[in-house]
Amino acid sequence: MIRKTDDIIIRTVARILVPFIQIYALYVIMHGHYSPGGGFQGGVILGASIVLLLITHGLVETKKKIPEKAIALFSSMGVFIYAGIGVLCLLLFGNFLDYGKLSVILNIPPAAARAMGILGVEIGVSITVMAVMISIFTSISTAEDHSKYDKEH
Repeated sequence: MIRKTDDIIIRTVARILVPFIQIYALYVIMHGHYSPGGGFQGGVILGASIVLLLITHGLVETKKKIPEKAIALFSSMGVFIYAGIGVLCLLLFGNFLDYGKLSVILNIPPAAARAMGILGVEIGVSITVMAVMISIFTSISTAEDHSKYDKEH
């Protein structure tokens, strides 16, 4: 079980660092189609910021802020965004993830539509990766508790 640390300094430093880590993750996501990085890397950084809260503030306190249902919803929502953009391109008589076709509904030039489409996919990927990283960490860290429960019942 992930327990809250008793050290006030560690919890305070983590609380101060988390917003900066998340801003950096958003920077990586938003500049992913122009420079190295993107959805996966930004999602891992976002997930790491939540894992830092889990480690320092404990599972119970963190679940009050981000419930497990929200994590499951985020992982599904990111895949839906990714696939939704691809299907939208198909409905506009293009190929899957043919972002240039989005210019018809966005009313912008095809080059700008490609940039917006790539950014949308990067956001979808980052949301899914963040949620999956958090759920993997919580599953691994609480596996001992589940095995005790399984043996008792």
